[in-house]
Amino acid sequence: MSPITAAKRLRFTPLALTTVLLSAGLLSLSVTGTLSGFTAQITNSANTVTTGSLVLQEGVGSNATTFTCTSVDGSSITTNASTCSTVNTFGGTGSQTMVPGQTVTQTVTFKNSGTLNASTFTLAPAGCTQSAPTAPAGSATDLCTKLSVVVTQSGGTTGGVYNGTLAAFTAQKPLTTLAAGASTTFTFAVTLDGAATNAYQGLQASVPMTWTLNS
Repeated sequence: MSPITAAKRLRFTPLALTTVLLSAGLLSLSVTGTLSGFTAQITNSANTVTTGSLVLQEGVGSNATTFTCTSVDGSSITTNASTCSTVNTFGGTGSQTMVPGQTVTQTVTFKNSGTLNASTFTLAPAGCTQSAPTAPAGSATDLCTKLSVVVTQSGGTTGGVYNGTLAAFTAQKPLTTLAAGASTTFTFAVTLDGAATNAYQGLQASVPMTWTLNS
């Protein structure tokens, strides 16, 4: 072997060795995919948020358990507002009539059957109007001033919600609020002025009222 050939072999042998080692390393990575270590992992698969609800129910009587009206009657929870004509908070019926000096008492119970505690509970009377549903009827036009009402919430003082004439029963009243599942009772005592004359016969007074829970 000539000295030139031997020198060439000595010159290229390290390069060839390096190439072989690099090729082996790349082959190892292609087989294992990556150089890995230990791992630990947790996946939370039940991350949910649920909204609550307010549903107001109304029934006749003290601490009623059967409720005649519900805020979702005839509507959806999206509207959550209904009109109830089957509960008369003044206690009047189609056949009932009052005489001067008489007091008619009615109790109604409200329940928050939703899942949220209400932050406020209010009563908003729409104002008293007078009509003559049957004939003959008297000529008086101020029946609302001759009728007084005492409104009491359970646990409160007599007349604590309102005590005055139906004519002045107009402003929104703050009430003791309701927690989820809780109930409260209201008593309405309506009295016809003892000095009312024949001019007040055959007349009717009406006060629509709206009860509202807010979260």
